[in-house]
Amino acid sequence: MNESLLRELVPAVIGVLVRRGADFAAAEDAVQEALVEAVRGWPDNAPRDPKGWLVAVAWRKFLDAVRADTSRRRREERVDAEPAPDPGRAVDDTLQLYFLCAHPSLTPASAVALTLRAVGGLTTRQIAQAYLVPEATMAQRISRAKRTVSGVRFDQPDDVATVLRVLYLVFNEGYSGDVDLSAEAIRLTRQLAVRSHHEEVAGLLALMLLHHARRPARTGPDGRLVPLAEQDRGLWDTRLITEGIEVLQAALARDRLGEFQAQAAVAALHADARTAEETDWVQIVEWYDELVRLTDNPVARLNRAVAVGEADGPRAGLAALEDLDPSLPRHAAVTAYLHERDGDAATAARLYAQAARSAPNLPERDHLTRQAARLNARLRG
Repeated sequence: MNESLLRELVPAVIGVLVRRGADFAAAEDAVQEALVEAVRGWPDNAPRDPKGWLVAVAWRKFLDAVRADTSRRRREERVDAEPAPDPGRAVDDTLQLYFLCAHPSLTPASAVALTLRAVGGLTTRQIAQAYLVPEATMAQRISRAKRTVSGVRFDQPDDVATVLRVLYLVFNEGYSGDVDLSAEAIRLTRQLAVRSHHEEVAGLLALMLLHHARRPARTGPDGRLVPLAEQDRGLWDTRLITEGIEVLQAALARDRLGEFQAQAAVAALHADARTAEETDWVQIVEWYDELVRLTDNPVARLNRAVAVGEADGPRAGLAALEDLDPSLPRHAAVTAYLHERDGDAATAARLYAQAARSAPNLPERDHLTRQAARLNARLRG
């Protein structure tokens, strides 16, 4: 059985049911029941038209649920009377499903879970394992999210920016359990790019591809975090880098710059350098200037300070940090790095230790702790 095909078909089938009159929550439940039957029956008797089969079975499941609820008899009569729409409309339905699952009324966590379930076709168990929470907890989260958006019209104006932020959240979760969320986010963003032709969707896809290309070099054999400057660039996936740069160039050619395109341009400059020493930091600073202009995001300003430190020297980088809030995540780590480059090992060691205490994950904490220990050993020697 082709599991990837099933997952590709899920959003289209949900869309067909919604167009026929099912509310979103009921449609999603019916499709999940149809998927269970597919998993059981397809290995021995695969249908010639997988999508048509899923639509037929899911619609039957939906009608059975409606008929079982006598208090919803009027609704049953309405949906039974509606003609079946052309499944060819499902392309637009899939696009609308992205916007529905990323609706602003949902919390980011709920939007991510609902997107993975309804658009990605993952099971509740898979999503729970990926986020390291009990399956019952994730089921409740998804159920609440479905209830929240069930009253939203399927054809309401869409918000591309919200969808992209949800997909980027999925991508940044990386790998956990038996689900590679980074790869899943790339798959979903590819799907969205085909349907939307939006410059920022292409920008996000390029950014994901370029970051994902470096993944094999990000950790050592012992699981330790490897900083970008120290990575073995021979491990980078050149196929993904080439694709990411081509996608980015096509998006930039439309001359409608957005923040994901600017971030992807920075990633492309890193990917294009054969060695860390050959990195074009001057261009990277220019792209961060664009990103700050577009977003005025303090994280972008923090990253810009690192680039300024590389392009114009560590003291220029430290000067670029002066207007930023020291409580900003990674501020202490960046400041430590720039002080070390400026020759102030004592201050750098203290700041590395401070950064380690507030690190968001174990690999980063271990890396920063080792940096502090390295400098303290040098000072004692």
